[in-house]
Amino acid sequence: MKTELQIPSDLKFLSIVENWFLGILQVELGNRVDWPSLSNRLRLVLVEAYSNVVRHAHRDQPNLPVLICLELKERDIALEIWDYGQGFDPSSYAAPNPGDLQENGYGWLIIHRLMDRVEYRLQVNGRNCLELQVSLAK
Repeated sequence: MKTELQIPSDLKFLSIVENWFLGILQVELGNRVDWPSLSNRLRLVLVEAYSNVVRHAHRDQPNLPVLICLELKERDIALEIWDYGQGFDPSSYAAPNPGDLQENGYGWLIIHRLMDRVEYRLQVNGRNCLELQVSLAK
């Protein structure tokens, strides 16, 4: 199963993004997984990824669309989030120190901790792509 959603870069659409994403997965996965646990995990990842695009990549440009692609393959969930921003260099990322009162940088850390595979590609046909994958086989 593969589907996609193109939506404006505005946090007022966040609940639509969440309902679309989690609704499709719940219908497709049914009772085959621990849905409460999985949905909480995936909701957090999706909220972090979408809000990063809105707040950073498309800052103050709600007219730019965000494309979210979802694919369910056997026991794997693959998610791609495409944006038109300048992008960022993941190698320059420094994880926040627990003792510091840092305001930013936690989203990237959370995404990496909750997903099995995280890949970020800069400027593919004028867009950036965050690819996320989690296996349900665990």
